[in-house]
Amino acid sequence: MKWRRVAAIARRQSYVLKRSPHRFYDITVWPLVDTLLFGSIGVFFQQEGGAGRAGAAYLLSGILLWHVVYQAQIGLATGFMEETWSRTLLSLMVTPLREAEYVAGVALFGLVKLALGIGAVAVTAFAFFAFDVTDLGFSLLPVAAILLACGWAVALFVIGLVLRFGTGAEALAWGILFLVMPLSGVFYPVDALPAALRPLSLTLPTTHAFAVGRELVAGEGMDWGRLGVAALTGALLVAASLVFLTRMLAVFRKRGFVTRYS
Repeated sequence: MKWRRVAAIARRQSYVLKRSPHRFYDITVWPLVDTLLFGSIGVFFQQEGGAGRAGAAYLLSGILLWHVVYQAQIGLATGFMEETWSRTLLSLMVTPLREAEYVAGVALFGLVKLALGIGAVAVTAFAFFAFDVTDLGFSLLPVAAILLACGWAVALFVIGLVLRFGTGAEALAWGILFLVMPLSGVFYPVDALPAALRPLSLTLPTTHAFAVGRELVAGEGMDWGRLGVAALTGALLVAASLVFLTRMLAVFRKRGFVTRYS
C-alpha cells in the first residue's frame, strides 16, 4: 500500500467537502438536531417525574455513540458515491491506485468528518443539557472503536450493492442503518424489544456495544465479557463485508458494469 496515494484520496475528499458546503448537513446539522431532539425528550421525562437525569444521560450517550456508527458509515459510503456522481470511477480504475488504498483514503478523511459530527453532538449536549461526555472517561473509547468498525463494515456492504446493482442501491447508504438502529437497543436494553426480535438483536455487535455504553453511563464499570462479544461479532461482520465487496467487485469487472458510470 502506497501511503501517498492514500493521502491523495483523502485530500481529494477534502476538496469535495470544501466546495460543497451543503454536505456539512450530515456531519453538523443532523447531529445537532438529533441531540436537541433526544435531549429534550430526556428533559421532558425528568419534568414528568420519570427516569430523570439518568434517563437523559442514556439518551444523550446513546445518540453520541449512534453517530459514531452513522458518521463512519455515511462518510465511507458517500465518499465512494462521489466517484459515481462525478463519473470518475473509470478514471480511477485505470490508474495504479489499488482498491485498498482508495478505501483507506476515504476512510481516513471519514475520520475527520466523524470528529466533526461527534464534536457537534458533544458540544450541543454540553451547551444545552450540561452533559459532559468526558465524565465517562477513556472506557468509552473501546466501545466507540467497535462501533466505528461496524459503521465501516456496513459501508463496505453498501458499496458492494452499488457496484452490483447500480445507483438504485444508493438509497441504502442513508436507510440501512435505520433498520439496525431499533434492533441495536441504542437507548434501551434488548428486553424492551418484542420477544420475536430479541434473538436477531443479540446477533448484532452494535447491540452489545450499546449495552456496554449504557452500563458505563450507569456507573457500573466496564463489562469486558460483553465487550469481547461485541468485538468478536464486529470482526466477523467486517470480514463478511470484505468478502461480499470482493465478490461484487469481481462481478463488476467481469460484466463491465463500469460503463454505467462512464
